[in-house]
Amino acid sequence: MTVTERPIDRLLAIMARLRDPQGGCPWDLEQSFATIAPYTVEEAYEVADAIERQNLGDLREELGDLLFQVVFHARMAEEQQAFAFDDVVEAICAKMIRRHPHVFGEALARTSDEQTAAWEVIKAQERATKGKADSLLDDVPTGLPALTRAVKLSKRAASVGFVWPTIAEVMDKLHEEVAELEVEIAADDREKARAELGDVLFVAANIARTLDIDPEDALRATNAKFNRRFRFIEAALRDRGKTPDQSDLAEMDALWNAAKAAE
Repeated sequence: MTVTERPIDRLLAIMARLRDPQGGCPWDLEQSFATIAPYTVEEAYEVADAIERQNLGDLREELGDLLFQVVFHARMAEEQQAFAFDDVVEAICAKMIRRHPHVFGEALARTSDEQTAAWEVIKAQERATKGKADSLLDDVPTGLPALTRAVKLSKRAASVGFVWPTIAEVMDKLHEEVAELEVEIAADDREKARAELGDVLFVAANIARTLDIDPEDALRATNAKFNRRFRFIEAALRDRGKTPDQSDLAEMDALWNAAKAAE
């Protein structure tokens, strides 16, 4: 890297070299937006994982991997003469300035709640300028994790008043959906049980939205908790000269409670 070369310029040059039809990397040359998209999602999750583990060294590395994904997509778009990396940067700069008039303009936002409300108004205006959509829900990405998308869908509907007014009513709906799921389980109707389970999860996402809790974050925390406690069970059984398949539910449940008490 030369004295005047910026790190981002070097990364862009590396990406261009990888995609060079003359001597580039065969794997990189075979890729498309569709084939790279799963890697982009995976890298975003790895960033979240490094943050969850509070490992800043890993976070630096994972952010680099995520940035590379942006560069990869931008390079493929440039090859199609659609847009380039600089256009991506310019677009996000313009968007951030437009969505923060209280910072870059004359608007006022005294609290984060006021800013959030203003942000949603600005986003709605942006959608309107793109042309009339068939539905308020049109631009909620289908590729989002299902729980996250459920929150966004219900949030859009809530913005026009289609919402349970109180958390108590949402909880009543949850109990109703659980009861319907129990009916289908008792009837041994797997397909209907699948549909009812989806309804239960959608209402759970609504509870998360109402409480302003990220359901993906909540579930990640529960996954981590389960991981800790089950490892505790395995270690305790190991001390007894046993493995989980040599134990039974009663013994493991007692150890689970011990792990819970230890926390």
